[in-house]
Amino acid sequence: MRRFSSWVPVAGWCLVIFVFSSIPYIDSGLVYDYPLRKSAHMAEFGTLFLLARRALNRTYGSAMSWTWAAAAFSIFYAMSDEWHQTFVPGRTGRMTDVAIDSGGVALAALGVWTRGALTKASREGHP
Repeated sequence: MRRFSSWVPVAGWCLVIFVFSSIPYIDSGLVYDYPLRKSAHMAEFGTLFLLARRALNRTYGSAMSWTWAAAAFSIFYAMSDEWHQTFVPGRTGRMTDVAIDSGGVALAALGVWTRGALTKASREGHP
């Protein structure tokens, strides 16, 4: 049961991304609209990475390879999300958006790595 329940948040988050991507493009015209939307994309896919990594670790045991697998899954989902947007009126699928989404994955992975390095250092008694 734990194996299945670990994947429910991943599936739920994928559904949230899908639903938001199904909304036709609306530009507010505000100066901060573009950077705010792109920051939200980075946060969405960084969160997807963290949820997928957690599910993989709970399902198969903790290993660094699951970090790479979670990153690959998240980036693949970003590509499929952009493809999905080509079918939504007023939306387009762009590789630059995949790169931005991947940036969110990379930042989340960097956070995971930094946390692991700090935890390891504190266990070994290093400042």
